[in-house]
Amino acid sequence: QKVSIFFRASSYHKMFAKVVRSAAGQISATALRRAARPLTILDVKGVKEEIIERSDYPIPKCLEIMSGETTAVLGYGPQGRGQALNLRDNGFKVCVGVKKGKSWDAAVKDGWVEGKDLFSVEEASDKATVIQFLISDAGQKDVWPKIQPYLTPGKALYFSHGFGVIYHDQTGIIPPKDIDVILVAPKGSGLTVRTHFLEGRGINGSYAVFQDATGKAKERALALAMGVGCGHMFHTTFEKEVSSDLTGERCVLMGMLQGAFKAQYDVLREAGHSPSEAYNETIEEALCSLYPLVAQNGMDWMYANCSTTAQRGALDWAPKFEAAIKPVVQDCYNEVLAGREAARSIQKNSEPDYREKLEAELAEIADQEMWIAGRQLRPLRPENQ
Repeated sequence: QKVSIFFRASSYHKMFAKVVRSAAGQISATALRRAARPLTILDVKGVKEEIIERSDYPIPKCLEIMSGETTAVLGYGPQGRGQALNLRDNGFKVCVGVKKGKSWDAAVKDGWVEGKDLFSVEEASDKATVIQFLISDAGQKDVWPKIQPYLTPGKALYFSHGFGVIYHDQTGIIPPKDIDVILVAPKGSGLTVRTHFLEGRGINGSYAVFQDATGKAKERALALAMGVGCGHMFHTTFEKEVSSDLTGERCVLMGMLQGAFKAQYDVLREAGHSPSEAYNETIEEALCSLYPLVAQNGMDWMYANCSTTAQRGALDWAPKFEAAIKPVVQDCYNEVLAGREAARSIQKNSEPDYREKLEAELAEIADQEMWIAGRQLRPLRPENQ
């Protein structure tokens, strides 16, 4: 059912946009009162942060801010697709810029029409007042010269990752001084950005202003943030977004997670535990039972609401893992700050046989016993029966 909803593009977005446009013309007194209320301040042991919520920037207000503007989403990978569709469904004037091929075909399947709201990168950039540069980090280096002529005074250049701007010595991306340069970074994959939107939820994100040539860069960023489906926003800088994001991907979000899963799975298998037992005790219970509770309530709650045996063991062993892991995380963070992780990513992606090598690396992970076990065990979950 979710898949059918996910790809039901044309009729759905027209109906949804019509409702949004109607609402835009009659902002309720309640929405106005919410927009005028004090912003939420997060206070974590004396460190205070301003949090921007949907009620501060309801969609009618965002549409008013972006009135007369056209947004071009360049790139139709996961992030480009999710953000473009959400903007369209929220009633924003948006088009897609992409070269012909698989991404172009995917855009057509989603209801984008060539010559109407689907163009080449150059033509979309020419038509837009806001250019969302959502091509892959490595790909931005090659596409940058194509869009430079269209970055005319007063336009906005929008990123969802500060990589290209911060590592400009390696990417060549140096925006002209007479445009706004903004960042909206949803804290999740493009697929999550879209599915959460369709479920009526949202996703948290960060925003930043690198250049404010027009005096309205922040307003543009926040209006678009809510337009692409963010639920609440916290302020960051391009530099901090890059360093935290690259470190997170390499550590707790993916790299460390894969390493930790494999280490425990292998220890259990080498001790004679069956594949199903090793998988369930390492991955299935974590992802399906415990992590959702941690996401909902926090690890402190998890510690206070588990068995006494689990509680005692986790309390005793967590400091040992922290001591072992923190030096590795620090090393990773230092590599990110030094620009070496960026250089490696660009260099690897530029190799002519990179795709072939990458497929071999991904196949090696897919062939690991724990993921073979997972592919056979996941269909056996009760909800899949």
